[in-house]
Amino acid sequence: ALKNNYRKLKWRLMLRTGLVTVLALCIGYMIVELLVDGIFQQRFPELVIRLLMFFDLSNAEANTLYGRIFMEHKDLFLVAGFMMLFLIFFYVAISKVTHYLDHIGEEIDNILSDSDAPVTLEPELRPIAEKLNTLKMTLKRKDNAAMESEQRKNDLVVYLAHDLKTPLTSIINYVDLIKREQIQDEKIQGYLEVLEQKAQRLKTLTEDLVEASKASSGNLKLEISDIDFVELIHQTNGEFEEKFLSRSLYLVSRLPEQPILIEADGRRLWRVLENLYNNAFKYAMTNSRVYIDINQEGDWVAFTIKNISEHPLNISSSELTERFVRGDVSRTTEGSGLGLSIAQSLTQLQKGVFQILIDGDLFKVQVKFPVKK
Repeated sequence: ALKNNYRKLKWRLMLRTGLVTVLALCIGYMIVELLVDGIFQQRFPELVIRLLMFFDLSNAEANTLYGRIFMEHKDLFLVAGFMMLFLIFFYVAISKVTHYLDHIGEEIDNILSDSDAPVTLEPELRPIAEKLNTLKMTLKRKDNAAMESEQRKNDLVVYLAHDLKTPLTSIINYVDLIKREQIQDEKIQGYLEVLEQKAQRLKTLTEDLVEASKASSGNLKLEISDIDFVELIHQTNGEFEEKFLSRSLYLVSRLPEQPILIEADGRRLWRVLENLYNNAFKYAMTNSRVYIDINQEGDWVAFTIKNISEHPLNISSSELTERFVRGDVSRTTEGSGLGLSIAQSLTQLQKGVFQILIDGDLFKVQVKFPVKK
């Protein structure tokens, strides 16, 4: 049905084009017979000559100029007239088809905008409207199915994490109780240290996994308040300065003196910064500098943290924000591979912008928030 409708539209367009051509020829012939042979030889020349004489030309000069302009270029004026007529009638004939195309374009925008309104077109375009409505319903079903699948996956992760917490808490508590027994055997003490480290790492991974699932699905309740972004960065620098020095990393900050207010959830924003600073601590080159900047760009404030990576960055910036992906491909660090993913999701939940830029071994993250006026 859709192909047949297209064929009908094509034949209508060809028929209208033919009719326009015939109509233009007929009207052009009438103009030649009635106007050119009449007005050009009687009233029109007189009118033009009078107009030329108005500009201080004599009768003879006006006649000569008229002959040069009109009589010697009569064929050119006729061809131009025919072309103008053809274009005018062709535009009138094609306007219906362009209206069809514009209407179809509007309804495609309707589909892309995720509107619930059905696609409606002219009666002659009904087969196209039916196909577009079928396409719209198919896309909506697939989108709903993908959302449901993602929600089920996040729910499964949360349930599993909660189920793991109980035995994991017991393991941590019993390790602590055994350590209190002050066992003298150094081998057993070593076993307990490894067991405690791995249990704590598993606990951190479980908590990160739950937070990543909730953040990506938007199932987090935000407590929005006014926050001085500059002051928060000062506090974060103080928290991590000593930790950075343990790896000979030196913070270089360029922060404005005046406060810059943003609207955000303080606890979630702190988690974003904590993940970014920890990422720099784990992967920055030893005995190097970590640069911290805040710049106000119009109605936005941009926080930037950048460092030189200790390992080659043979990975794209988009891959680094995926879950369980780390810049240290040798997997020698204690990270879970969720830090940047959580930071990105939490930033976007607070209406911010999260960007990662990689230039050789330079690793740079920029977080932007709207400035509260």
